[in-house]
Amino acid sequence: MRHDRARAELLVGRDAEVEALVGYADDDTTRLVLVPGEAGVGKTRLLTEAVRRWEQQGWRCVVGHCLDLGEGTMPYLPFAEIARGTDAAPWGRDGALDRGAVADGVRAMLDGLAAEAPLAVVVEDVHWADASTRDLLSFLLATQLTGRVLLVATYRSDEMHRQHPLRAQVAEWVRRPGVQRLALEPLPAGAVRRMVGELAGDLAGEAPAADAVDRIVQRAQGNAFYVEELVAALAAGERDLPDDLAQLLLVRLDRLGEPARQLVRVAAVAGQRVPHDLLAAVAPDPDGLDAALREALDAHVLVRSGESEYAFRHALLGEAAYDDLLPGERTRLHTAYAAAVRELRGSRGAPELARHALASHDLPAALLASVEAAALAMAAGGPEEAARHLRTALDLHPRVAPGMADAPPEEDLVLRAVEALVAAGRPERAAALAGQHVAAATDREPRRRAVLLLAHLDAMRATEAVAHPVEVSAEALALLGPEPTPLRARVLAAHALALIWEDRHAEVLPSAEEALALADELGLPHVASDARLSLTWVQQRLGRGESAVAEVRRIVAQARADGDVYAEGRGLTRLAFIAAEAGRLEEAQQHFVDTVRVGRESGRRWSTMAVVGRTLAGLMAFQRGEWDEALALVDHRDEDPPPTPRALLDSVAMVVRGARGDVDALRLLPAVRERWRDDGLTGTWSSHAAIQLRGWQEGPWAALAAYDEVVRVFAPLWGDRFDAMVRLGALTLAALADAARRAPTGEREELRAAADRVVADVDRVRDGWVADDWTPGVEGRAWAARVGAERLRLDWQLGDEVDLAALESAWRESTRLFDELGWVEEAARSRARLGAVLRAAGRGEETQREARAALHAAREVAVRLGAAPLLEEVGERAPSADLLTPREHEILALVADGRSNPEIGTRLFISAKTVSVHVSNLMAKLGAGSRTEAAALARRAGLLDP
Repeated sequence: MRHDRARAELLVGRDAEVEALVGYADDDTTRLVLVPGEAGVGKTRLLTEAVRRWEQQGWRCVVGHCLDLGEGTMPYLPFAEIARGTDAAPWGRDGALDRGAVADGVRAMLDGLAAEAPLAVVVEDVHWADASTRDLLSFLLATQLTGRVLLVATYRSDEMHRQHPLRAQVAEWVRRPGVQRLALEPLPAGAVRRMVGELAGDLAGEAPAADAVDRIVQRAQGNAFYVEELVAALAAGERDLPDDLAQLLLVRLDRLGEPARQLVRVAAVAGQRVPHDLLAAVAPDPDGLDAALREALDAHVLVRSGESEYAFRHALLGEAAYDDLLPGERTRLHTAYAAAVRELRGSRGAPELARHALASHDLPAALLASVEAAALAMAAGGPEEAARHLRTALDLHPRVAPGMADAPPEEDLVLRAVEALVAAGRPERAAALAGQHVAAATDREPRRRAVLLLAHLDAMRATEAVAHPVEVSAEALALLGPEPTPLRARVLAAHALALIWEDRHAEVLPSAEEALALADELGLPHVASDARLSLTWVQQRLGRGESAVAEVRRIVAQARADGDVYAEGRGLTRLAFIAAEAGRLEEAQQHFVDTVRVGRESGRRWSTMAVVGRTLAGLMAFQRGEWDEALALVDHRDEDPPPTPRALLDSVAMVVRGARGDVDALRLLPAVRERWRDDGLTGTWSSHAAIQLRGWQEGPWAALAAYDEVVRVFAPLWGDRFDAMVRLGALTLAALADAARRAPTGEREELRAAADRVVADVDRVRDGWVADDWTPGVEGRAWAARVGAERLRLDWQLGDEVDLAALESAWRESTRLFDELGWVEEAARSRARLGAVLRAAGRGEETQREARAALHAAREVAVRLGAAPLLEEVGERAPSADLLTPREHEILALVADGRSNPEIGTRLFISAKTVSVHVSNLMAKLGAGSRTEAAALARRAGLLDP
């Protein structure tokens, strides 16, 4: 295939479209595939990949291009291009262009090519095709070709104005049998982010800042070509629209008449979208408004958006039109829009007024409108937009507030901005904003500093960036004094929660009770719910679990009735943790899913409450052995989470993929590690995966390094005895014990010393439990038992004298507790190690039967889950040859050879869908997380011919 488009080899986010397009070749009834999409969206990239796949399957692929020749036309241009690559002359050697003869000649040419191999005929940019080319495509669709021929035609959907001749032709084609339409929509935001990362690495050698990526995602709106241009501009140090791209975009405006062109410029000042009434109020020629609008709409410069609103076809087109205005023109138009908004919208127009007042230099009006716009955005479930308005207000406040009588207090704006940022999934920004203002507030009056400290506490609820929240809450209380105010009630409730975070259990009760009494006295139901939830935590600690659960359920029901999103979410989270600690994982998962629902219903889908709920729901599914469900819960490929929520969800994906032995999961670790200090779950679970995978693939010292890294990061924040040390320590000890039997003599003492150090860390945690008079839930007890069992196993593997009865007892206890918890994989692993001990004990046939049964049960779990490391262990570290069927052996060999599913299907005379089923089955049996991992495991096990 001849191909001369730049950078077409980068294809991101089009897996489904590629599979669909490639799959049409397997359907003999499909004759023509239409691929519409706006200019630059990636049609050529898609076809390049499809042609590559077709050619691998033995198809012959030819391509012809239609060209924009202005007023002139060149008949049959794409087919002439195709003919030049063959010996055929479809219109005769004398160059005559009789339409019937040409049609018969092209048909004969394609029949000849299809006689050698299945043929794909690609015609690009049919929106520029002349009438003869369009008619020839209709003829080929209607005629019967002798071989298998698939026609593919691309066209720009944004060029299809009302009078475009292709509109009628497409409408005719799609009514015929055998015609498929594969519309190429803009890339989702997540795919744009991946594309930016790849392009930025190629151009600049380092990842761009998160804000820069956000800006590209927002401006490019899923257009691959625009993404490339904006990334190149970023690499060159440009933030504005690149000149070349601006000129390309302005070509569309140049095609308009002067009235329409001027109207488009006026619309650009309004932003990406403009309501009809505002445009009419500001338009330079009200009498000619309808005609100018019709021209702009027909040219696809503007598009309808709702019943009475217009939008630019693409945001960058609006940018280009705006940048084309002179500074004075912009100011006058913004002033006119501000006046129109005041007259036509009133307080509902705050978002529009904020923008126009700022651009027209009316800063006091911009400050007040930004604050009002933020309130409207939060009420409508738009925390990201609310945060943006509040940041604008905070930027303006020092400049204009001193001269205003009605300026809101700056500290109140900070408090509201923190709430909005946390709700938008930007806790790290919330913490930075609050910290910045607290640091600058040393000379302010006590109330102001107390409000800023409360803002800091609210940010700390959603981030691990500050080590000692009680210091912050205690200072705020001291600044406020004993006066019974709403602010003191809020700070008391926050102080009680901070005490819970720092495990200062004895001090929680008085603070929570005072907060509750004050909230009830002052009529603050949200604060009262917060304090009551802290009191239920105290109740549970005191052994009154049933009454605590009943109270939490009552709080949740009341919060839902009152619309108290935070209390409902926190209450559901408490119920989930109570259920999880009792080993009721399915119930816990449902409560966590409910917190996600609350977040989404309130427009806070990326809030800490919702994202942590989604993360922990995924972990509950993982522990229950529902690994595909876990991956589905945290899959964000069709979403655009902010960095910290993305890291949380990816940490769960790492755990699941790591348990399956998918070493590629470690590629997620660098980006997740960047967020460890913003949310501890990202660290404790991504390191869980790293310890397991690195221990399995690289050996004990790599696992120990991963353990040491997470302890080094979190000990300064949480102290040197945080609970996750028990689980991570057990995993690390397992890696040390796995290596012990094969360890050279000189390394054995190092393994003992490393194990002793890890056990000492765990002992500090357990000593803390005793000191705090705290009995952990079943999960904590299970991992503590596992630590003891792994330490004994290490000594046993080193050949030390070990009481086998004690070793057996330790693994029985670990198995029992993980069974009680319901953690399927870890119960199977403990059962497998119990089986190994029983087999070694050799105490008669009954013991051996129990050993075999334990190993068999563990193996069944490993096969069902596709858990490669566990499968290796129970299968004597290699899958057996009888694990796979003969057909699966055939397919495995072709997978190892790098063949795709369609290629395998062609080779074995079965469908690609059937191949996909076989591949899924053999990967599950081998415990592989990917095709590459399946091939590696099979080679290691000797299942593939050398």
